Amino acid sequence: MEANTTGSNGSEPIIRVEGFTAAYGANVVIDDISFDVLRGEIFAILGGSGCGKSTMLKHMIGLFEPTGGRILINDTDLSRVMGEERKKIIRMFGVMYQLGALFGNMTLLENVKLPMEEFTALPEEAMDRISLMKLELVGLREASHLMPSEISGGMQKRAAIARAMSLDPQILFLDEPSAGLDPVTSAEVDQLILKLKKILGITFVVVTHELPSIYTIADRVIMLDKRSKKIVATGKPQDLRDHSDDSWVRQFFNRESEGAS
Repeated sequence: MEANTTGSNGSEPIIRVEGFTAAYGANVVIDDISFDVLRGEIFAILGGSGCGKSTMLKHMIGLFEPTGGRILINDTDLSRVMGEERKKIIRMFGVMYQLGALFGNMTLLENVKLPMEEFTALPEEAMDRISLMKLELVGLREASHLMPSEISGGMQKRAAIARAMSLDPQILFLDEPSAGLDPVTSAEVDQLILKLKKILGITFVVVTHELPSIYTIADRVIMLDKRSKKIVATGKPQDLRDHSDDSWVRQFFNRESEGAS
């Protein structure tokens, strides 16, 4: 049940994926899918192992070019622009990678400051102030002097989110933000995401398979299927859990084995 989502609530799409296909050589991972991400929503990409969730994310942030179709961010195809125009689009989004990807030889403040050093000409003092503000947003201002190895896994995730917000992005891409965390810490990250959406109005694209997080944070989801290489479900997670006519979708959202009745 593939669908091209639209802004029925009045929100405009900030990302459009049109006829997207991804392949590694002859191996097609995702085949001709289309969907929109609406400005200001938390949009989740779901599916079982090997369905192409991470592949989708890597293409959306411009690490790879689509085999077919296109991905538009604010009506611009990132794979078709170069130089300053490409930098301008890249500055629109921040990325939190699955394992945080913090630099171990830098303090949290230095990690958050790094994108500003790369993309701006701000004075050092201004970058330090902004970095502290970002760390305060995620509850880590007092830990700004610490190294990643000196903080917990949950704190590392929050620091990575602070770094992803360094350039005041319109979109945050989060790759498995709850992976490897205990239930309490995972819930804290969920509440942080909801808080940032409310305070800053950021659009979130979240790749995850954690059902408690999906039900807590996601406004809408798409579900990718490894077998068909298509989108098999689109909508609100609770609606898909309770009303989907696709047995695989119901099994996923209700955590049932494939043989369950």
